[in-house]
Amino acid sequence: MLRKNTTPGKLIIVEGIDGSGKSTQIGLLYKWLQTQGYSVYFSEWNSSDLVKSTTKRAKKRRYFTPTTFSILLCTDFADRWENQILPLLKAGAIVLADRYAFTAFGRDVARGVDREWVRNLYSFAMQPDIALFFRVPLEVTIQRITSTRSKIKYYEAGMDLNLSESRIDSFKLFQRRILSEYNNMVDEFDFTVIDGTLSVQVQQRLVRKIVKRELEGWKGLAIPEYNLSPFKQNKINHEKEVP
Repeated sequence: MLRKNTTPGKLIIVEGIDGSGKSTQIGLLYKWLQTQGYSVYFSEWNSSDLVKSTTKRAKKRRYFTPTTFSILLCTDFADRWENQILPLLKAGAIVLADRYAFTAFGRDVARGVDREWVRNLYSFAMQPDIALFFRVPLEVTIQRITSTRSKIKYYEAGMDLNLSESRIDSFKLFQRRILSEYNNMVDEFDFTVIDGTLSVQVQQRLVRKIVKRELEGWKGLAIPEYNLSPFKQNKINHEKEVP
């Protein structure tokens, strides 16, 4: 288990396999929390400037082994944790994370990295106050992905694992492994499971209800006059409102 969040802030994260709809939901939650007057900030998986160029170059040249991939992504997370997420939590802000350490617990283990080794790698992180897992049948997520993308990326499809010569088939097999790891983590890390096949509006109502319960009676950081987030907000551009 990860250590308890002892800061005055609130950490809310979303997880799920590719195509589960988690990014849409956390984007809507971000906008809603802002309208409620909270100081809220956003962090995204694999977005640290510290290792961005290294990651991009290694992916392009296909240099990664499962272990080196795991270490580099943890370096990315550690940089964001120490310089962005933790200071904001200590200040009493709400931090929303589109994927968290659990992404590594799923993907890295699906690549064959030792389960306990990966967990120890992220032992500096805290257990989120809310961990939302958007559970969607594999067939549904595959349909969503293939209908909106012209091509699945090499590592996203798990092609480095030699599961299949077909990128689509490899993607299916790789995601099935990841989904299995997520399902095993539900009880271990106290995930709140959301049915990702429900409509966007229904899911968001459920998410808001869960968050409202967590924030009831909580007094966090007062919203500044000019709330300039240190995180890149360009990913939070969802225009769809939920009644």
